[in-house]
Amino acid sequence: MEISQIIPHIEVLIFASEKPLTSLDIVELINNTFGFLEERVTLDQVEAAIQGICEKYDSEFYPFEVRESGGGWQFLTKKDFHKTIAQLNGDKFLKRLSNAALETLAIIAYKQPITKGEIESIRGVNSDYSIQKLLEKELILISGRNEQMPGKPLVYATSKNFMDYFGINSPEDLPKIREVLAEQIVEGTVIRPEDFTDQPVAEETHSDEPVIEGDTSLLTVNEDGELIIKGDEELNDEATPAEDIDTPASDEGQDEEKSSDENPQ
Repeated sequence: MEISQIIPHIEVLIFASEKPLTSLDIVELINNTFGFLEERVTLDQVEAAIQGICEKYDSEFYPFEVRESGGGWQFLTKKDFHKTIAQLNGDKFLKRLSNAALETLAIIAYKQPITKGEIESIRGVNSDYSIQKLLEKELILISGRNEQMPGKPLVYATSKNFMDYFGINSPEDLPKIREVLAEQIVEGTVIRPEDFTDQPVAEETHSDEPVIEGDTSLLTVNEDGELIIKGDEELNDEATPAEDIDTPASDEGQDEEKSSDENPQ
């Protein structure tokens, strides 16, 4: 059977179903409808047809779309029309969970299956009322008992209604904790020494050579790697090695000795 022939039947099934339909559900329902003896609709054909249906309703022309949510395929209105639908449903959209219930629901969603005692150890307060409200709203369910703990307490997990409400197909689709916290990370302020003074601040050095303090504008290094000191009157002349330069006091003494030798009294 051609894919184009089964597409209308898939659309009708998804539209009329009161619960999300999986691809396997659709395969079984279509095959039961036509009662094929030889040629049966395959899973690959159904998935290809659903892909075409999704592309069809992605168009701006349609106010609804086909999405996989709550463990199966559903017709859902697009988010652009939320306010319009909210007026039709009235108080249904105004009912919200309390902070305590949201905390409890988040713990169950990320830690499931989990016992009431484990929930309370994380929250630090009694959670009987929150758990009861979540059970009434069918956002969580009792999935069994913990056979390894004393008293075999009940364990809780999220329901299909929870996945349907939040538009996910399994708890693995929940955002990772590190992804949520990454948006809240605030980078620290970098404090630099120059922010607290108008004077130049020497950069840190990790070498074993001594740091020269004071005016270093007259210092340079020649091609041989030797330290050169330029005199005020020789800034534009060729640099002289520092080790060949005597102190001004010694230069004056040598000049006096030369003059005394040239002009004996």
